[in-house]
Amino acid sequence: MTLAEKQQKLRDELTVIDDPHERLAAVVNRARQVVPLHAGERTDANRVRGCVSAVWLVGEARDGRCHFRYDADGPLVKGLVALLCDFFSDVPPAEIVATETDPLAALDLVKNLSPTRRNGLTAVHARIKEIAQLFQNTPPAEKTPR
Repeated sequence: MTLAEKQQKLRDELTVIDDPHERLAAVVNRARQVVPLHAGERTDANRVRGCVSAVWLVGEARDGRCHFRYDADGPLVKGLVALLCDFFSDVPPAEIVATETDPLAALDLVKNLSPTRRNGLTAVHARIKEIAQLFQNTPPAEKTPR
């Protein structure tokens, strides 16, 4: 599924919820079902810089596509990071690197967030693109899950 198709699917799922706060609550509820990273992955190397809340992001490449796993201390941040990671998972690295798509903005989820939260989510988005760039430029045999 392309990023454009994923964005349309998310829009279809979430825009039926008119109230922006209820939409955020739905995003948070989705993230509660995610298995958290184990302690060995909640390391300084996997921590996303620029986030006030603690956010960890692990990327890996499988079959020519990026996959992301994550964890965060706060439920709202975890929900929004989950949406970003799920959106960009199972997508070829080149497509992630080339896109300017921001699913959080497209779904109108960021306008009610504080500037520090918006900055942190921008850092997560940048880290996802950075990981995709690394995978795009690394021969398949050398790709590692970090």
